[in-house]
Amino acid sequence: MGRSRANVRYPLMLTILGFAMIATFLVLIMMKKMSPIAALVLIPALFCVFVGKGAKLGDYVIDGVTSLAPTAAMLMFAIVYFGVMIDVGLFDPIVRGILKFAKADPMRIVVGTAILAAIVSLDGDGSTTFMITVSAMYPLYKRLKMSLVVMTGVAAMANGVMNTLPWGGPTARAATALKLDASDIFVPMIPALLVGLAFVFVLSYVLGLRERKRLGVLTLDEVLVDEKIEEKVEEKETETVLVGAGSGSSGTGKTATGGAGSGSGTDADGDDDRFQALDPNRPTLRPKLYWFNALLTITLLTAMIMEWLPIPVLFLLGAALVLTVNFPHIPDQKARLAAHADNVLNVSGMVFAAAVFTGVLQGTGMVDHMAKWMVDVIPEGMGPHMALVTGILSLPLTYFMSNDGFYFGVLPVLAEAGAAHGVTPLEMARASLVGQPLHMSSPLVPAVYVLVGMAKVEFGDHTRFVVKWAALTCLVILGAGMLFGII
Repeated sequence: MGRSRANVRYPLMLTILGFAMIATFLVLIMMKKMSPIAALVLIPALFCVFVGKGAKLGDYVIDGVTSLAPTAAMLMFAIVYFGVMIDVGLFDPIVRGILKFAKADPMRIVVGTAILAAIVSLDGDGSTTFMITVSAMYPLYKRLKMSLVVMTGVAAMANGVMNTLPWGGPTARAATALKLDASDIFVPMIPALLVGLAFVFVLSYVLGLRERKRLGVLTLDEVLVDEKIEEKVEEKETETVLVGAGSGSSGTGKTATGGAGSGSGTDADGDDDRFQALDPNRPTLRPKLYWFNALLTITLLTAMIMEWLPIPVLFLLGAALVLTVNFPHIPDQKARLAAHADNVLNVSGMVFAAAVFTGVLQGTGMVDHMAKWMVDVIPEGMGPHMALVTGILSLPLTYFMSNDGFYFGVLPVLAEAGAAHGVTPLEMARASLVGQPLHMSSPLVPAVYVLVGMAKVEFGDHTRFVVKWAALTCLVILGAGMLFGII
């Protein structure tokens, strides 16, 4: 009898500790008591000891690092690839097009952010979407002193809706887990997903109006004049501290140039480097190689979608090729790598720290028991409505665990329960996609660290802002799916 009670209590303890670990992590980073990297490493290590499996911590971490190593490699070389493409001017026409549309109007800029993120998301990769979107929009937000969490929130939600594309990941996982055809899941969901995307655009319009009310509408000339005045003040202040600071070129190969709004390169926190994306005179531009770079990028994205090679291998080859062709001299290549080393280190470090978190969650069995507990607490009377239940559960479950854990561990159990009440696996699979707009801001998604890192936004600030809006977007998609009879 005592052994039986102990067997019951242990899964319950794992369930409680799993939820407590996630809650502790979120509270500490949102209150800015710990950095995300420290929290991702130290909190799971502490809870691993609480569970009584501290001796196996090393195995769990190695398993987590092994599973996420390809993702870390992909992000490292993707950052280098797209960073160099930004340096050489591939995305300058996009920036100019958005500038022409936005006209220094905060409302138009926020809407433009959502549109750009949605379009770029067609490649199916969140990391590249965020790199391109932030690189194009960051200078506008900084110049107009707009809220950067609005940018990260809108981009994450737009990408979350588009993440349901068959080659994006979740749809393929749902199809594999339930042995279905991905097109049978996705195509009927298109009307509901379009409603969700339209809601993101409407929300971006509302948030943009809020920013417009706070800041007003300026002309581009006014913005550039204000910035030049600020930069002259900063330059004088800097020169009083260190004669000659900010002139010429830096050791990383980033050269201050005299393009419109480019300033003198004296911004102490490095923001000026971000403004160079709009500088038409920066020395890293390669206009004669524009069509080569464009064709290479299109080929790379096509290879990703067609799965010709693993994504980390594609970006490794792409980064090596783009560096060699655009910067044939070794010192120039080293300068470009140094220029993007900060982003590479931050993002790859965050991914490996997240490997500790996921490794402990999975290795100790916490995630399995948390999922089983949530399935068990569903009332018997909800059986005929399991598609609705699955849609609602997809919000917290895909936020608190990886897509692999949800689609391969939880969805089959939910689908089995639904089948007993006449709910088809197709309905369950479609409902399982509902939580993706929230999932893309999960602390377990490596791409979100690219987003907040490049935007220089605290992860806790992003989380506080985006969770409520992303959850509302998910519920809109769920409601539309039920209204259209899809779910």
